[in-house]
Amino acid sequence: MSPTRHASTATLEPHPPDGRATRSTARPRRGRRRALLRVLLGFVVVVALVAGGSVAAALGTPGTDPPVVKIAEWARDHGMNWLVTGLEQAGYAADRPTVGGAPAGGIPTAAGAVSAPSTTPSLAPVTGGTALPGEGVWQTVVAAHGRPAVQVTTLRVDPQHTSFLAGVMRLDPRLVRGELHPGTTDPGGTWRAPTSLAGPAAQGVAAAFNGGFKLSDPSHNGYYSEGRTVRPLVDGKASLVLRQDGTADVGAWGSEVRMGPDVVSVRQNLTPLVDAGTLNTTCGSGGEQEWGNTVGQSAYVHRSGFGVTADGTEVYVGGPALSVCTLGRILLDAGVVRGMELDINPNWVSGTYFHIAKGRPPQGFRLFPAEMVAPQHYFSASSRDWYAWYLRQ
Repeated sequence: MSPTRHASTATLEPHPPDGRATRSTARPRRGRRRALLRVLLGFVVVVALVAGGSVAAALGTPGTDPPVVKIAEWARDHGMNWLVTGLEQAGYAADRPTVGGAPAGGIPTAAGAVSAPSTTPSLAPVTGGTALPGEGVWQTVVAAHGRPAVQVTTLRVDPQHTSFLAGVMRLDPRLVRGELHPGTTDPGGTWRAPTSLAGPAAQGVAAAFNGGFKLSDPSHNGYYSEGRTVRPLVDGKASLVLRQDGTADVGAWGSEVRMGPDVVSVRQNLTPLVDAGTLNTTCGSGGEQEWGNTVGQSAYVHRSGFGVTADGTEVYVGGPALSVCTLGRILLDAGVVRGMELDINPNWVSGTYFHIAKGRPPQGFRLFPAEMVAPQHYFSASSRDWYAWYLRQ
C-alpha cells in the first residue's frame, strides 16, 4: 500500500453552495426512505411467506435482533444477498447524512467514567481547527489495579458531517484479554465459547464489540476458531488474530500474520485498511472487491474497525456517517499501525464497555451516542459472531 495519511478527503461530500447545513432536507428524506423501505420490505415478506417454515424458524431464533433484521439475514443465506443489498443502497440514497451543524448537546462525558490516572494524549479533532470541549479527551471507563484498562473518547467524524460523533475505545492488553464468541447462525454449530454473556460468561467482562461481515458475504472472508476452520483463510485478507495469551494482532494473512501453535482464532474481513501506519490508498476507489458490495466504500454509514498500535494497544472505532476512508483516518489518528474494517450497518455496529458489581449482572454502556444496539444485546444469544475483552486475573 502506498503511504497516504489523509486520503479520505477525496471522497467527502461537498458543502452546499452557501455553506449552510442541510438539516432542512432531513425530514423529507426520512419520509422517502420509510416509504421505500416499506415497499422493499414488503417484497421480502412476500418471498418469506412463500418460503414458509424456514423463515418462521429464522424469526424464532434467539436473540435481540429485530424481525426485519432476522428476515434480512435469512434472505442473505438463501441467495437473496442482491435484494438486501439493494434495499440498503436505496435506503442510503434516500437518506444521506446531513452536512454541517454541531453535535446536539456537544461532546458527551463518557457514561460510567471512573477515576484512574491517564497519560494518554488527547486526539486532535479530525475536523481540523479547535476541538470542542471534551473532544478527543480520553476517559477511563474500566480500571484494573488502579490503572486504565479501557479508555474511551468521542470526536466528530470528519470536517463536513460535523454533527455526527464517533467513539474510540482503547484496550490495554496487559490488563484485558480478548475472546472471539460465535453467533448462533454465523458461524453456527457447537462451540466451547458461549453465544452470549448470560450467566458465568459475563464474569470479568470489560468490553464487547461486533465482528465482521456475514460469512456468506461475496467477499469470502475466512473464520478459524477452537482448532476448526469454518471458512478457508485467504492470503492477503485483513485478519484479526487472537493468541493464547489473549492478545490481538491485525495484518494481511500469510505475510504479516499467519497460523502458528499460539493462534486461537482468526476473523478475516476485506482488505487491510491501515498498514505500516498509512491509510490504504484504495479506501475511496477499491470498489466491491476490496470493500464489499453493500453500499460502497464512499457511503457515509455506521461502520466499525479494529487495529493495534506500535506498542500493542488494541483500538476499536465505531460510529455513524463514516466512509471507509474516514474510518481509517480515525484509526490512524488513534495510533493504529495495522487496522481493518469490521462490520457496517446500524444493526451491527456496537461497541460496549461494562462495569462489574459483585452479585449483579454487569452494567453496559454504549460507546457513541448514535449507537442503535443496546448493551443488553450481549446478554442474549447473538446470531452473529462478536468479541469480548475480559479483565485478566
